[in-house]
Amino acid sequence: MTAMTRAREAARLTPKNRNRAADFFRVLAICFVVLGHWILVAPFVSGNAFELRSILAEQPRTQYLTWVFQVMPIFFFVGGYSNAASWSSAGKVPEKRQVWATVRFRRLLLPILPLIVIWAVGTVVGHQVGTRSDLLRDISLTALIPVWFLAVYIMVTLLVPVTYGIWQRYGLWSATIPALLAIMVDVIGIGFGQTWLRWTNYALIWLAVHQLGYWWWRGGVTGIRAGLLVLIGLVWMTVLMGPAGYSVSMVSVAGQDFSNSRPPTTAMAALGAVQIGLMLLTSGFVSRWLMRETPWAVVILVGQRIMTIYLWHLTVAVAVIGLSLAVGGTGLRLTPGEGIWWVTRPIWVIVLALSLVPILLIFGPVESEARLPGNFPVGLVRTVAGTVLTCAGLAALALYGTTSTGFLGLNWPGVGLTIAGVILVTGLPMSGQKRR
Repeated sequence: MTAMTRAREAARLTPKNRNRAADFFRVLAICFVVLGHWILVAPFVSGNAFELRSILAEQPRTQYLTWVFQVMPIFFFVGGYSNAASWSSAGKVPEKRQVWATVRFRRLLLPILPLIVIWAVGTVVGHQVGTRSDLLRDISLTALIPVWFLAVYIMVTLLVPVTYGIWQRYGLWSATIPALLAIMVDVIGIGFGQTWLRWTNYALIWLAVHQLGYWWWRGGVTGIRAGLLVLIGLVWMTVLMGPAGYSVSMVSVAGQDFSNSRPPTTAMAALGAVQIGLMLLTSGFVSRWLMRETPWAVVILVGQRIMTIYLWHLTVAVAVIGLSLAVGGTGLRLTPGEGIWWVTRPIWVIVLALSLVPILLIFGPVESEARLPGNFPVGLVRTVAGTVLTCAGLAALALYGTTSTGFLGLNWPGVGLTIAGVILVTGLPMSGQKRR
């Protein structure tokens, strides 16, 4: 039985009342992230020299493309919807509430273990054979860009029992207040040079967006409110990128000291308001379209491997670039930004997509295992400790890659904390327990 056949069977069995638009937008968001990374990163070979350029820096007008490809707000928003649905359901059954966090974190974190282990082994081998440490650092940093998002999303998910309770009491104010505080952080952090304060917006902005997902779950969305969200976002983006002088790009750009994403500014929240408002305005049409078997089966098929796709897509890009360099830089000698370079981008994307297929076949089953229902209660203390360790490890990997100047050239804190944290929070040693 083929994967598509199984997806079609699952599509036929899907309850009619499922919010299919939520699944569609989650899949679409991750696919846009992948496509954006593959297009906007511009490897280039000139003579015998290799450069990993950014088309955003080469052609500043392309920075407007980040308004389309920077879709993390949608993922946090849909994540809020999904977390609200699962937590409210688990809250009715004490046994489910006890294992809720473990089940959620297994789906998020088990797929990351093969990626970290392989990059750790590759770093040690590269160090032993004399590969330049700066090269190992740069390629591992590039490949592990996706993990920064996980570190933030994990902490937001850990707080769901608290934030959902706050939502039940205060409703939309639970999203509005963090958003207003984020504006204050921007004013003080940027306007008065207190840059350290800006890092708090990782919590404020993404929590605000996640709270809006609860709003969608509770059914308080109307066309007027969704349209108002779009209007507010557009007005705020105009203010920030006009008189306030914020960067147009919604991702970090080489050579620019200021970034709207690291840490996030309220420009990211404004973009999120526009994206979420447009998503809500179209969700009814999308839901009706997904009542058809074929498009819904495709969403199911891609959704079953979405974490594997997200985590490995830049590793695949690094591998393809490495193979190209090994054969003389084939395909990498077109100057980024020129007409022929843009014409060949579809070919580049197709090559990377095909190269991702073996990864899905090899490591996709890990994601399938993570999705299996089971009884893995690990307790509050172990869950919190594992979450903190995982986030610390992922942050270290996102900032420094897998390399260091120490023993075997490996970033032991980043790798070790991540693996230890995942084991703790997912109940991995207990995976042999009887499944429900």
